[in-house]
Amino acid sequence: RSLNSFPTSHDCADSQAAGNREVRVPATAVYSFDAHDGEVNAVRFSPGSRLLATGGMDRRVKLWDVIGNKCEAKGSLTGSNAGITSIEFDSAGSYLLAASNDFASRIWTVDDYRLRHTLTGHSGKVLSAKFLLDNARIVSGSHDRTLKLWDLRSKVCIKTVFAGSSCNDIICTEQCVMSGHFDKKIRFWDIRTECIVRELELQGRITALDLNPERTQLLSCSRDDLIKITDLRANAVQQTFSAPGFKCGSDWTRVIFSPDGNYVSAGSAEGTLYFWNVLTGKMERMFSKQHSSSINAVAWSPSGTHVVSVDRGSRGVLWSDF
Repeated sequence: RSLNSFPTSHDCADSQAAGNREVRVPATAVYSFDAHDGEVNAVRFSPGSRLLATGGMDRRVKLWDVIGNKCEAKGSLTGSNAGITSIEFDSAGSYLLAASNDFASRIWTVDDYRLRHTLTGHSGKVLSAKFLLDNARIVSGSHDRTLKLWDLRSKVCIKTVFAGSSCNDIICTEQCVMSGHFDKKIRFWDIRTECIVRELELQGRITALDLNPERTQLLSCSRDDLIKITDLRANAVQQTFSAPGFKCGSDWTRVIFSPDGNYVSAGSAEGTLYFWNVLTGKMERMFSKQHSSSINAVAWSPSGTHVVSVDRGSRGVLWSDF
């Protein structure tokens, strides 16, 4: 087929907008807890709820209720044979997907903690797995330098794409999968044609990707200690965030947008949590007292009232905006 018939990376931008909630940056730490037995790699809020999930090197996904200013343990999702690297809820909050260092991804039902599917086929650690927006398919990215597309109805891998470099994170829109790689490149894949639409090369290994609510801006973190926003419609880096003390602590340090897309948050190698204002480009706030080891991941509650950060020690910290 002709080159002109490929979708442009404008197709990677999505028109679907989120609710317009006013979100404030947290003002204080309200609760600190031992989340796992060892390093905590991942943290997510369930969509539209106060249910929180964390994933650790102890091979467990743990579920927590954020009630008032506390995280109360609800239960554990077991079945993984190695450390959890990433977690995600489906759009309804009914299923939880986790990628693991044991070369597999798994899906549990949230209400009864039951393991439903184990997706095997990668020949290296699975570093990220995400639901496509139809919730009927999953994309996983691995240290084995491939991306795999899985059909949840048949529970089989329907496509393997060789990416050429270890994949550290994935994010999806309706038409497009974006993957961040060890070779400093972000690759944009068209889901229909399974082809790379384009590549964007940054100055450091890509550790994380996130999208704003409108899915028009791609957030990335890389090992050169820079956080960038790429405008998906203009195909250009729009903004760069940094701070004198900010250091990206690992190849899987996760960064996030706030639920309204107005702020960006990331944790640093020495345990400081940073917040930047997207509109001004300036650092809004930093907290340096709660974590004594590298912060691996951050999650913002859908309502915008709470943030949770998790670290390489075993700790989770709940932050509140009031």
